[in-house]
Amino acid sequence: MNWRLTGRFLASVVLIVILVVLSNIVLLVLSIMVTIQTEWDETAISEKGNSAEAITSRFHEQIIISNHQATLTDKGKAELDQHNAWIQILDEDGKQIFGYRLPVGIKEKYAPIDIIQMYKYKEIDMNTMVFIGEKQTGSSHYSYFIGFQNRNLQRHVLSYDIREVVQVFNIGSILVLTVDGLIALIVGYFFSKRLTKPLLSLIEGIRKLANKEYHINYEPIGIYKDVFYNVNYLSYELRAAENERKKLDAMREEWIGNVSHDLKTPLASIQGYAEMMKDTEYDFSYEELREFAEIIERKSLYLKDVIEDLNLSARLKNKELRLHKSNKNIVTLLRNVVIDTLNDARYADRNMEFRFSDEMIKVDMDEILIRRAITNLIYNAIVHNDPSVLIKVSVEKGKHTLIRIEDNGKGMKEQELDRIFDRYYRGTNTGELHKGSGLGMAIARDIIVAHGGEIKVNSLLGLGTKIEIQL
Repeated sequence: MNWRLTGRFLASVVLIVILVVLSNIVLLVLSIMVTIQTEWDETAISEKGNSAEAITSRFHEQIIISNHQATLTDKGKAELDQHNAWIQILDEDGKQIFGYRLPVGIKEKYAPIDIIQMYKYKEIDMNTMVFIGEKQTGSSHYSYFIGFQNRNLQRHVLSYDIREVVQVFNIGSILVLTVDGLIALIVGYFFSKRLTKPLLSLIEGIRKLANKEYHINYEPIGIYKDVFYNVNYLSYELRAAENERKKLDAMREEWIGNVSHDLKTPLASIQGYAEMMKDTEYDFSYEELREFAEIIERKSLYLKDVIEDLNLSARLKNKELRLHKSNKNIVTLLRNVVIDTLNDARYADRNMEFRFSDEMIKVDMDEILIRRAITNLIYNAIVHNDPSVLIKVSVEKGKHTLIRIEDNGKGMKEQELDRIFDRYYRGTNTGELHKGSGLGMAIARDIIVAHGGEIKVNSLLGLGTKIEIQL
C-alpha cells in the first residue's frame, strides 16, 4: 500500500512535469518561428523606411552618371548630411569616380576582396558602418559605398547548416528532457513521500477505527490538519458511544435480571393462589377466596403495568408514537392527578400540595400521555422518600407553561442525578414494595420531549429534589 500510493503520486508529478516541458518546447519553437517571421516582416518594412540599409538600397536614384562622370542630386546630398553619412562611387574596375564627405585616408581603388572586406567588416573605423549599393546606366554597372558614422549601428553576418541546427536541436531536446525528467523524479519522489506519509497514518487510523480500536489521537498539523482533527473527533465519539453501549448493556442485563425477578414473583403468587383455589383438598371460605382473587388481580395489574411500560418506552424511543393533541386546561389535569394519587390507599397518608397561578391555563397536549408523565414523576417522588416528606406540585403561566414537582426529601447523589432519565435505571432509595420496570422517568422525559418541551432536575443530597417542566 505504501509504495503503491507513493508511486501514484510520483507518476502524476512526473507526467505533469514532462507535459509542461513538452509544452514549453512547442511554445519555444512557435516563438522562434514567429520571431523569424516578424523579423522578416520588419526587414521588409524597414526597407521601405529610413533604415541605413533601406537608404543605401534606394540611393541609386540620387546618383547622376554622365560620360563616366558621377554626381549627386541636392536631395541626395541633403539625405547624407541628415544621416551623417558619406558616399564613394566606383566604376566597374573598382576605381573611385566620385566621393562626397569621404573620410581621410580612404582607398581610391578596390579589388573584389577589398569590397567584401569593406562590407563584412569595419575597415574604416569602429564608429562607421558601410553598406554597398549598385547603379546601372546602360550597359555599365557602378558600385557605391555609403558609410554611416553611427557607433550604435551594428550588422552581424550569420551562416549555418540547417542539418547541424536540427541535429543540435534534437540532441538538446533529449538532454533537456532527460535532465528535467531526473529533476522531476527526484523532486516528485520527496514531494510524494511528504504528501503520502500523513495519508498512510490516516489510513492506518481508519483501519484501527474499523477494528474498534478507538484510542486514536493525531496532532492536527499540515495540509491534512482538518482531516486529522475530524478523525480525532470521530475516535472520541466512537469511544464515547462504545462506553455508553457497554454501560447500557450492563444496565439492560441488570434490568432484565430485576424485571425477570419482578415478573416471576407475582407470577409465582398468581400460580400459587390459583393452584390452592383449584385443589379440592382445601375448603376455603368465601372471604378467603375473595382475598385470593384480590391478590391475583393486584399482581396481574402489576404485570400489565410493566408490559405497558416496555411497550410505551420502545414506541417513544423509536418515535413511533402518534400524539393526539388537543387544547386542554393543564390545571385541571394536574389537580386530578394529585387527587387520584391521594385517593390511592397506599399513599393516602402522604403530604401533597397543589398550587397554580391561574385557574385556566390552556396547553396543546396529548392529555393521556401528559397525565402519564406527571403521574410517573409524582410516584417517583413518593417511592424514593419517607411518608413524612412534603411534595409540592405547581403550575405557572408565562411565556411558557412551567410545571414544578418538588420535595424536601432525601435528594440524590450527583451520579444518580446524571442517570435519572436512563432507561432501566432504578434509584437506590426504592423500597421493595415499589419496585417497577425502571422505565418511569425515561418515559416521562420522552413524553415531554415529544411535546417539544424541556425537563430539568435539580437535587441536593439530604435537601430534596426539584423537577421543572417547560411546555
